Amino acid sequence: MKVLLNPSQPQWKKALERPVLKTKSIEKIVKPIMRKVKRQGDKALKKFALEYDHVEIDQLLVSKTEIDAAKQQVSEELKTAILTAKENIEKFHKAQATQDIEMEVMDGVTCMRRSVPIQRVGLYVPGGTAPLFSTVLMLGVPAKLAGCEQIVLCTPPNPEGKIHPAILFTADELGISTIVKAGGAQAIAAMTYGTASVPQVDKIFGPGNQYVTAAKQIATKKGVAIDMPAGPSEVLVYADESSIPSFVAADLLSQAEHGVDSQVVLVCTTEKLTKKILEEIQTQLQKLPRQKIAEKALENSVALVLNNPDKAVKLINDYAPEHLILSVEEAEELIPKIYNAGSVFLGNFTPESAGDYASGTNHTLPTNGYARSYSGVSLDSFLKKITYQRINEKGLKVLGPVVETMAANELLTAHERAVSVRLAYLNGKK
Repeated sequence: MKVLLNPSQPQWKKALERPVLKTKSIEKIVKPIMRKVKRQGDKALKKFALEYDHVEIDQLLVSKTEIDAAKQQVSEELKTAILTAKENIEKFHKAQATQDIEMEVMDGVTCMRRSVPIQRVGLYVPGGTAPLFSTVLMLGVPAKLAGCEQIVLCTPPNPEGKIHPAILFTADELGISTIVKAGGAQAIAAMTYGTASVPQVDKIFGPGNQYVTAAKQIATKKGVAIDMPAGPSEVLVYADESSIPSFVAADLLSQAEHGVDSQVVLVCTTEKLTKKILEEIQTQLQKLPRQKIAEKALENSVALVLNNPDKAVKLINDYAPEHLILSVEEAEELIPKIYNAGSVFLGNFTPESAGDYASGTNHTLPTNGYARSYSGVSLDSFLKKITYQRINEKGLKVLGPVVETMAANELLTAHERAVSVRLAYLNGKK
């Protein structure tokens, strides 16, 4: 990791540059894949499975027999852990439900709003370097709570043409039965256009590599919504002398091991503390099975020493991290000052991995600075808000002239007349 001592604000931007995504070159690869899936459907998915996953797929949809067999392969310890996480995620997401609204805004004019589920949703669960069964929980739980009518789950198969047992166990626990053996941009294309085996969806959720991200963004141009623009995972840790260096190092490495294009940022109050944490990183790094991945990610990463707390907060908000860990004394006092972050972890005993798995919050979060304008996935992500209005005769007589005046001044005569004909009718009833 590069180390910068009290950099000036103009230096922050360059210091915190994320790994560059070669968007145009990636799209050149992704667009033909999506076109081929649109034209050839299942045939294209099987071809890409052979080409990219090196496996021959006979049936794209996971069978009940496969699900039942997979459940027997998951240890009781892991089953218990998954069910505990499921319970916490359900509790927190269920609490996010909002009441429908109905109110009389003025005499005779009633406005309403109700939440309705998005009918068809697609969940993408990465399976490349790690089978992310936790993502099944993070996306499947709110989808089920929202009442989505159809849930399609796509995840890449292993070299034997199978889906990781924990993914199938988790999906089955949530009642998700449409599970497709497809990954990458081709899976996003299948959910965008629909194939003989894969139902078309209205909104696609889930993290993925740069090809998946590019495919999701292309899907938005085809009338399919996505959860958010998301890229490689990232974390920023703000630490002072009250922090425990081994904890901070472990948190930084927990993100670095996600992928070579991940980024971790350390902001420390002193140079002495920075040195201790960097030494801890090197010690712990040697024991990681994914050491080479983490080492590559650390090349994209930076440590900054800022002894001015106000500047540190400003830097955090400028960077807008996906994950923000506040390993500082009185961390909760900073809550009102943080307005750009995907999810925040407070204090020494709140590891970021708790949020990734089981605390109850969602781990599908905005990256690449999108936390400035996007929220992470929540119950609301799977719902739409529809508004209604009802105006009676008395209400129209009061509100009508207001609408007429506004429409006339916008030179929209038909709008004005839609009110005028009604008022004339009501006046004629006298």
